[in-house]
Amino acid sequence: MKKLMTALLATSVFAMTASTSLAGEIAVIVKTTNSSFWQNVNKGATAAIANHSEHTMTFNGPAAESAIADQVALVENAINRSVAGIVLAPSDPEALAPVVKRAFESGIPVAIIDSALAEGNEQYYQAFLSTDNCAAGKQAAQLMIDNAGMTGKVAVMSYVAGVGSEIGRVGCFVEHMKANSKAEIVGPFYSQSQMATALNQTTDILAANELVGIFGANEPTAIGMGRAIEQAGKAGQITAIGFDGNSDLQDMVKSGTLLATAVQGSFQMGELGVNAVADILAGKEVTDFIDTGVVMVTKENIDTPVAQNVLY
Repeated sequence: MKKLMTALLATSVFAMTASTSLAGEIAVIVKTTNSSFWQNVNKGATAAIANHSEHTMTFNGPAAESAIADQVALVENAINRSVAGIVLAPSDPEALAPVVKRAFESGIPVAIIDSALAEGNEQYYQAFLSTDNCAAGKQAAQLMIDNAGMTGKVAVMSYVAGVGSEIGRVGCFVEHMKANSKAEIVGPFYSQSQMATALNQTTDILAANELVGIFGANEPTAIGMGRAIEQAGKAGQITAIGFDGNSDLQDMVKSGTLLATAVQGSFQMGELGVNAVADILAGKEVTDFIDTGVVMVTKENIDTPVAQNVLY
């Protein structure tokens, strides 16, 4: 449990006055604005800020998840304009750490969402909100084993190597497959979160391998993967599991191209992230980790309230 405001107000690190620190702009900075997943985070943040009239909220992110330097610049800009707090989804666990440290030294509380920073930087942010990506990866792997069987080739279509969410999600998927089946893992392959890249990669992999299963580890990757499967005429012939839940992926689940897609609480990341920063600014305690959950959405449950509450 942490009380950032109490700690910082007691030290010279806190550069702003108490009156200016307790109200103002909460900057929400995500990996990219060009994704339905992150726009759903925006919806959650917007819903949350409506309950905190003392604050305003801005939403920003680079054009692509791979534009790491652009995201660093956005955080630096937020610090330079003395925002009250920051909600950040770091695109790179190492590259964003120094600027988060700078925010801490400037007396600006930070809530990290979706992907963790590199180990050793925990003291510089006050809350981490995320899906338990390792648990989600294991869940996807077990579903793959249950449906594709214990043997055969399973391709892994990933996004950006080394990102915190990717390490847990893809790493634990692969580990669970290796520990609990005799399947041969093909990949992982990295799309840089570009749908067209994932489509081309999957097309090549399908042509070169007789797959029994394939896993697409985030929204643009899973969409590209699914479209390649459809174009190859292999929909329903391969156990395909995606991740995230926009309308394209929902349609693929309904059509049978995807057996399932694991959907994070993206709305909750934005909503609970803003609430956490607002609570810190109000001097309230927040827990170090807030699990925003995941739902495995299938054709059988897609219309249920449990699934509909996380789809976007």
